[in-house]
Amino acid sequence: MTTETNSDSCCGTGSCGSGTTVDVHGIGVTTVYKVSGMTCGHCEGAVSQEISALDGVTAVTAVAKTGEVTVTSTAQLDEEAVRAAVDEAGYELVGRA
Repeated sequence: MTTETNSDSCCGTGSCGSGTTVDVHGIGVTTVYKVSGMTCGHCEGAVSQEISALDGVTAVTAVAKTGEVTVTSTAQLDEEAVRAAVDEAGYELVGRA
């Protein structure tokens, strides 16, 4: 089960939100990444969706305001896989926070 909460997006309502969360169950390794280019709830959703598709990811929380993406996974993720997912969403992985 995937739960996705996306606060208002400037792409549809004219206002931006933060705190997009994708929860796919479970707990494990938590890593915080810095991502540049996120400005609104739509951005958070795009990044969260791409990262949540990686094998082993159990939860993703993206916050545009801080540029931080918190990822929980069953094991340590390959940073290049995370970078590729962020690139696919149209943003840039700066590194770990």
